[in-house]
Amino acid sequence: MSISVDPGSFRDPSGFIFYRDNKIYRQVDRRYSVQYDHLMASGLYQTLVEDSLLISHSEVPVEVTASKDAYRILRPERIPFISYPFEWCFSQLRDAALITLRIQKEALKRGMCLKDASAYNIQYLSGKPILIDTLSFERYDEGRPWSAYQQFCRHFLAPLALMSLVDVRLAYLMRANIDGIPLDLASRLLPRSTWLKPGLLTHIHLHAAAQARYQSPESGKGREPGNVSRTALLGLIDNLETTIQSLKWTPAGTEWADYYNDTNYSARAMDGKQQLVADMIDEVSQDLHIVWDLGANTGRFSRLARDREAYTIAWDMDPAAVEKNYLECKRVGETRILPLVEDLTNPSPDLGWALSERSSLIKRGPVDLVMALALVHHLAIGNNVPLGRVATFMAEIGKCLIIEFVPKGDSQVKRLLTSKPDVFDSYTQEDFEKEFSRYFTTLRTAPVPESDRTLYLMRAHTQ
Repeated sequence: MSISVDPGSFRDPSGFIFYRDNKIYRQVDRRYSVQYDHLMASGLYQTLVEDSLLISHSEVPVEVTASKDAYRILRPERIPFISYPFEWCFSQLRDAALITLRIQKEALKRGMCLKDASAYNIQYLSGKPILIDTLSFERYDEGRPWSAYQQFCRHFLAPLALMSLVDVRLAYLMRANIDGIPLDLASRLLPRSTWLKPGLLTHIHLHAAAQARYQSPESGKGREPGNVSRTALLGLIDNLETTIQSLKWTPAGTEWADYYNDTNYSARAMDGKQQLVADMIDEVSQDLHIVWDLGANTGRFSRLARDREAYTIAWDMDPAAVEKNYLECKRVGETRILPLVEDLTNPSPDLGWALSERSSLIKRGPVDLVMALALVHHLAIGNNVPLGRVATFMAEIGKCLIIEFVPKGDSQVKRLLTSKPDVFDSYTQEDFEKEFSRYFTTLRTAPVPESDRTLYLMRAHTQ
């Protein structure tokens, strides 16, 4: 029996995630038996699943694992793609925060409480945030403070406040702080005007000051926290909800958010490119499950893969473009596109204990198809990445590839070269084909109508 324990699930003493025969399972340890039984008997699990707030599961025989500590073995519904909070746009993180508070309210009605409020416990399924940690609940004892309050503020409120009121790019602080942005740091970075906002004053500034007092040598660390009534706890949750709902961010003024309205494509060229890409997707559509659209902007071409039943991750480095894409997906009820923020020149790395709790972008591949449209010139000329290294990267993450070569005569390349000397002698179509032929077999080439650009459909040699 071959069992592989998920390296990111070791922190919870109540159980862990493991894999067997490429199937995912969650072990519930005996020490969590009372809590699990209450979760199931109280109706909380059924309510949350019916409202698409908690991942569903089935119970399987404990013999699936050889552990003597096993009380129950669950087989949860599988998430198509695991993403991380630092890859979400503002509204994705905001929606994840609000659903966490909604779950906490529902849990209190059933005599339970969230024992943790990690943003990593939320994933996106069918376009909506959902809790994936079935063991996040514990019995609620009247008068006990919410133990996950501080974690919620670090994982959700602090980054949302910084993104909304300072700079949306401060979301990257979450990548450097795997257990959320420290409240004292958030307090120092937020503008002084936030001291006049009751919610931020209470949950960030005063919260950070209280933490500092309790951590000082004179604080008397053995002191028990005061009682918090159920009414006061519900008031705290309501206030957090109101504070988060008040935070806004409007995607405007960034370089690529309006790319499709500021391009050198004529309407005929854009329509022709769209048809060519659709035809190329069709050529490799057999067993096409996961597609990554790199530099997806607001997802125009991602929707072509979606139309062919592929679950499509629409990556872009511009938070504004990703925000617009997500809001449109949300508006129409999109279920097979997940917009995410990613800078390919500095992609998500392995993180956490022993660099194994959170997987890098590359380790979450390879996927069935990668689309890299109007991207290579930004990597090779805009960021000085040699074509050979671009080809190596693409071969690591994708089994098939649809890629667009944009020559130096193109207006977008000329735009990149206005602010830097042209030292890119090897940026030619011939060199492009030579470097990519080391890793890929070209299945088809096609010129984009009314342009000098060329589309390629390739298959990796190892596939």
